[in-house]
Amino acid sequence: MDLNHVAVFVRVVELESFTAAAAQLGLPKSSVSRTVSRLEEDLGVRLLQRTTRKLHLTDAGHAYFARAKEALRGLEEAATAATDSSTVPRGIVRMTAPNDLGVLNVADILTRFSQKYPLVHIELVLSSRFVDLVAEGFDLALRAGKLLDSTLVARKIGSDSLALFAAPSYLKEHGRPKKLAELAAHRCVLFRAKTGKAEWRLQGPDGPETVTVRGPISVDEMAFATQAVAAGMGIGLLPVAGTRLGVASRSAAALVRVLPEYSEGGAGLHVVTPSVRFQSAAVTALRDFLIEELVRVWKSL
Repeated sequence: MDLNHVAVFVRVVELESFTAAAAQLGLPKSSVSRTVSRLEEDLGVRLLQRTTRKLHLTDAGHAYFARAKEALRGLEEAATAATDSSTVPRGIVRMTAPNDLGVLNVADILTRFSQKYPLVHIELVLSSRFVDLVAEGFDLALRAGKLLDSTLVARKIGSDSLALFAAPSYLKEHGRPKKLAELAAHRCVLFRAKTGKAEWRLQGPDGPETVTVRGPISVDEMAFATQAVAAGMGIGLLPVAGTRLGVASRSAAALVRVLPEYSEGGAGLHVVTPSVRFQSAAVTALRDFLIEELVRVWKSL
């Protein structure tokens, strides 16, 4: 199979046009069209449905494009590594992380990295959704929670537990619960809950206990949940380590631990990279820098 044919197909799909791809590649439009047709003949499948207005990928085309784009990127990275004799990290690193990790001062860490490695440009995407590193072309990620993808290479930074917190203003107005069951009568800040209620299963002195709680708001970012609790909106089930650092940076009064004998085992924080991708010197440098700095921050909490 001619890899040039594959590269032309990928460019056509990216630009959604034979004409635009031909102009960018410096080839006649007819040559680009024939190249894609030859690739389809080699594969024995239809990749594109051609209309007068727009190109449409077939199911087979979607699957082939995702793999072909990743493979071509890998070849480009390998060529760069083979031809670049410099050991100085340089180039673009695509990184993703949850919005909540702002409490770990990731911006400060990346600032120090940028000062140390000025030739590396970081494309950082913050998102609360699950990001497929390979399919979406990311080099590195910070992951909070359980790792579901066994194809990733992960380095664990640390584990956090969840505990109950409230603002002094809330406790002054509503009182402090003395038993877990009393939470059912309190306003709670919910995390990724539906229909305005959630079940909190906590480990207590007599083993696991469950309580159904309700509240005025449910959010999908733990950082916002922490801010809402600090503002006095209600009692929240928050990360212990993350809360310490987050509250320390606020002018508001420190949160108060409620029912301290109860907690929930939290998940870990990991630095992950795709195992199938060649890692450039820039990716390796950023990965190692993040691990070292985050471990230091985590131990200080």
